[in-house]
Amino acid sequence: MVETSEGIANNTAYTNGLARSGNGSIEEKIDEIRKLFGKADGDPLRIVGVGAGAWGSVFAAMLQDAYGGFRDKVQIRIWRRAGRSVDRATAEHLFEVINSREDVLRRLIRRCAYLKYVEGRLGDRMLYADEILKDGFCLNMIDTPLCPLKVVTNLQEAVWDADIVINGLPSTETCEVFEEINRYWKERITVPVIISLAKGIEAELEPEPRIITPTQMINRATGVPMDNILYLGGPNIASEIYNKEYANARICGAEKWRKSLARFLRQPHFIVWDNGDLVTHEVMGGLKNVYAIGAGMVAALTNESATSKSVYFAHCTSEMIFITHLLAEEPEKLAGPLLADTYVTLLKGRNAWYGQKLAKGELSLDMGDSIKGKGMIQGVSAVKAFYELLGQSRLCIVHPDENNHVAPVKLCPILKTLYKILIVREVSSEAILETLRDETMNDPRERIEIAQSHAIYRPSLLRK
Repeated sequence: MVETSEGIANNTAYTNGLARSGNGSIEEKIDEIRKLFGKADGDPLRIVGVGAGAWGSVFAAMLQDAYGGFRDKVQIRIWRRAGRSVDRATAEHLFEVINSREDVLRRLIRRCAYLKYVEGRLGDRMLYADEILKDGFCLNMIDTPLCPLKVVTNLQEAVWDADIVINGLPSTETCEVFEEINRYWKERITVPVIISLAKGIEAELEPEPRIITPTQMINRATGVPMDNILYLGGPNIASEIYNKEYANARICGAEKWRKSLARFLRQPHFIVWDNGDLVTHEVMGGLKNVYAIGAGMVAALTNESATSKSVYFAHCTSEMIFITHLLAEEPEKLAGPLLADTYVTLLKGRNAWYGQKLAKGELSLDMGDSIKGKGMIQGVSAVKAFYELLGQSRLCIVHPDENNHVAPVKLCPILKTLYKILIVREVSSEAILETLRDETMNDPRERIEIAQSHAIYRPSLLRK
């Protein structure tokens, strides 16, 4: 079923409810990308978002804001599953948000859509995530109204003729959904381009230990060549980007696509660079989620102690540097992007929030890692994946103190502790502080020296 939006049907492009103007350079970018895809006059470039979490919804909304006024040349739609209901408390909060924003309130009244939110507030009507997304409300980000979006709840209808697919799914759902998509692409003549926003990884232990990223999952599930699959990531908080806080990101992949796509996606407040190292950047996007959960725990357990958080930061960054030396031949090139992404995630990301809530007892592990109002906490599965990979004896390195061979995870005490807390549940959140206070804990500088002075690079882990 397709849900169309009245505001999308005309040539008005919304920016947080306000019409935008000035189309000179926008049309040039549209024409450039259409030429790259070989689009003829009258055949619009079809861009489809798959998955409607916070970042996936914001990404689609930014494209709609920028290009929604050119429906003869570009059409944007987003798929999400039907049937997800909005609970009463969320409906009440949504009503408050609507009434606090005059532009949004007027827009809904003009579209004859306001009454259903009144009924939802009163409990007289059940609202659904796909119908509120049509009006610009993402269930995982109620406080930040978006522009109206064209929402499709039938996956086949959404993707069958897409030129560009934006993967906004968590890594844990990517394989299953794209296997279904592959069934609808059997008769395709042209190969689509896929841009993955997912920051998560999975582990594959046989025939040899390696990391599987969302772009690789998509490649396996659909047969779309890796040259047509790209990754976009950076130090970004979705709501802040939509509210036009200055931000940057990198789109990584084949040169044929990435440079033109970087120009197409670039906006005055959202700078997009391009890079050829797809898989490594993708893995780094998953790695920082691991340590963000621990940072949230430390913040909660120490009453936001700046000193304790800085101790944790020193140790977690040394572990990340150590791991990047295992994964990358030139790890120094990743230091800036990784630290920037880690910094913003520790400050305001959902994984740090999750760690805080666990430590405070406001969430429990039994609630799972898909949290109402936040979506999937991808750091949990990443903890499991990195621990299992780095615990493999086949990857052993020389321990400088014990002068014997050990699995790399033995030199990552924070990762080990997070695994015990989140995955096997042997210890409580307080164990993260016990790890930091362990008198046998090495100076984080020593871990970095080990990484820099020993040949620990394991190319098989990424096997691009």
